[in-house]
Amino acid sequence: MENNYLTVTALTKYIKRKFETDPHVKNIWLKGEISNFKHHSRGHMYLTIKDDNARIQAVMFAGNNRRLKFRPENGMNVLIRGEVGVFEQFGQYQLYIQRMEPDGLGSLHLAFEQLKEKLHKEGYFDVQYKQELPAFPRHIGVITSPTGAAVRDIITTLKRRYPIARTTIVPVLVQGPYAPQSIADALKRANESGLFDVLIVGRGGGSIEELWSFNEAVVAKAIFHSSTPVISAVGHETDSTISDYAADVRAPTPTGAAEIAVPSQVELIDKLNNVQRYLTKVMNQYTTDAKQHFKRLKQSYAFRYPEQLMVQKEQELDKHVDRIDKMVHMEWRRKHESLEQMNTRLVASHPNRQIDHAGREFNQYYKQLNDLMNSCIDKNTDRLQAAIGKLSLLNPLETMKRGYAILYNPSGELVKSVNNVLEKDRIAVKLADGSLDCQVLAVKEENNGAGEQGE
Repeated sequence: MENNYLTVTALTKYIKRKFETDPHVKNIWLKGEISNFKHHSRGHMYLTIKDDNARIQAVMFAGNNRRLKFRPENGMNVLIRGEVGVFEQFGQYQLYIQRMEPDGLGSLHLAFEQLKEKLHKEGYFDVQYKQELPAFPRHIGVITSPTGAAVRDIITTLKRRYPIARTTIVPVLVQGPYAPQSIADALKRANESGLFDVLIVGRGGGSIEELWSFNEAVVAKAIFHSSTPVISAVGHETDSTISDYAADVRAPTPTGAAEIAVPSQVELIDKLNNVQRYLTKVMNQYTTDAKQHFKRLKQSYAFRYPEQLMVQKEQELDKHVDRIDKMVHMEWRRKHESLEQMNTRLVASHPNRQIDHAGREFNQYYKQLNDLMNSCIDKNTDRLQAAIGKLSLLNPLETMKRGYAILYNPSGELVKSVNNVLEKDRIAVKLADGSLDCQVLAVKEENNGAGEQGE
């Protein structure tokens, strides 16, 4: 009984083989809405296809999604062709997508809108980067197919409108898988050569598939990075390509591009004729005015009576000369007086005079200072003598000279009272001319002269 049990792997392999051998799930055409979309770093796309009642896991490997003309997004309705298989590791069935297109909107149109929006956000269409076309180009490069009708229309129009300009055809592929890179490489070579003043890039009309080379990012970026101004001329006037937005100027047709690239020689000749007529008119008017002016001069007083004019001018000259002499004399006197005044001030300010004056002031100040010092010394001397006299009166030595003495006890203290000594104390008697060493034989105290104590 145990041998009747299957492993999960065996059951999954069996179911997978059933899917692989069932022709009904090998070539499925399916439509639904995208959700849970994820673009893996290795290039594979993982998503869920759903409708109102069911959903199925799906995968589109990088080898298949590389050919997509649009970018899948969540919520987008799509038409899918693929096959159903089993992913053994998780035991689930899923849809392996081989082709995918938008439902209700062509994939090319959607790809066009998506690339247009992407490049617009990156600034490839900004007006600030647009270059001005040269007014009178000397060399024009035409990047297009050398065998198409567009190149013949461009050359014919250029030669008719502005035959002095050189035209060089830069042959490229304008249709097919290799066309975008061919156009981008041609733009790069044309810029590196430095030969061209303006470039025309385009082709004749066709379907959106035939014009698709000019809707590729590589072409738009090559046009944007061109240092030479670029005119886009793709298809008819109703056609619109990414190259038109990236170019410096968009032409409705290849013939229109040629008309934009160069001026019309007929118009230039008309302008030259108009300028010539204007200059002729101006010169004629100038000549007429000059003749009239000359006529007025010829009839003027100076030419009719030259001698009288000379005499009059001589008199006027004499008056001017006299006025000038008078002004010169007055100016000389003014300058002379100014010089005398300056000389007087200079003599008065001569250093020797200033030194003499300063010397006299110094002597005067020196004498005043000596007088003040002597007066101060005399006054202070008198004050000193008076102070010395007062000190002499208060000097104990002077008192001692008059017969008085000063007594000191054994401790060296001044004896001011009989109470300061005792009998038999040794005392020092200070006299004017020396001192005596004495002993107290007796102490007597007088009380207002009325009593005695001790002997």
